[in-house]
Amino acid sequence: MHLQGVLALILAAISTTLINLAYLREQAAAASLPPLTLRQPRRSLRLILSNRAWLTGFAMESSGFMMYAGALALASLALVQSVAAGGIGVLAFFCARRHHQRLGRRRVTGVGLSILGLLALAISLTQGAGGGTAGSTAGILAWLVATGLAAGLVLVLARAAENPAIGQAIAGGLLFSVGDFSTKVATQGGARFAFAITLVIGYGLGTSLLQVAYQRAGPLTVAGLATLTTNALPILAGTVVLHEPVPSGLLGAARVLAFVTVTAGAVLITTPRSGSPQPGDPVNPGRPALRPATSSPEAIEG
Repeated sequence: MHLQGVLALILAAISTTLINLAYLREQAAAASLPPLTLRQPRRSLRLILSNRAWLTGFAMESSGFMMYAGALALASLALVQSVAAGGIGVLAFFCARRHHQRLGRRRVTGVGLSILGLLALAISLTQGAGGGTAGSTAGILAWLVATGLAAGLVLVLARAAENPAIGQAIAGGLLFSVGDFSTKVATQGGARFAFAITLVIGYGLGTSLLQVAYQRAGPLTVAGLATLTTNALPILAGTVVLHEPVPSGLLGAARVLAFVTVTAGAVLITTPRSGSPQPGDPVNPGRPALRPATSSPEAIEG
């Protein structure tokens, strides 16, 4: 296995662990605050920045991002995002542990698929982790604009369906994917460093949406859906816009298997059986809830 690929894999694994643990801290902190709203950004920002637990989580997330940027400088976008997608398994495990609950069979299967995908990914690295082109600036801008418009559409549709937490989670993930894609482009250096602007915009708006959603739903719902969306879009962008190659033969099959199984595992972890509770779902009078509270704290079905 190429040393560069190994280092990228290690950095990406540490990064996704830190970021998903940070999501748990941020959700717990945000759920304990008075209602946050994007209509009063200064007040909401003041509430968040005055909370030490949230600041600790954000510091962890920022450290994870630095490692993520380092991994992107060494390997392809699709490769790093595949490792990051496995972080949903970390999120599910520690979320259940924090709330003294068990993962149901559905989520255990999801964690198993994620692990299988990461093993397949490690095997595919024996042929290297780089490749691809710089991509055209027009193509990159078109992808970023289309993703931003999709995030806006999701928010509108979710509001119409009276399920804002889901919309905020998915839209937040779409905006995070703008930040992730911009990070990869910015690491190319030169004039491409200007994409640090869309990086900041994507991460800033995505983070804001997630904090509001955290008050309506638990971390597996919000951070899980956001992470799934965040990782799926850049993998596609790396292939379509940056023309990142997939290895041929058995190694190529292993790489495709990795993408499919990690994504499938994330879907199983994030979407439990209809009506079942998730650990950490806030139950606060006066705030919109994703689903009714349940009296059974022992098992997380799905």
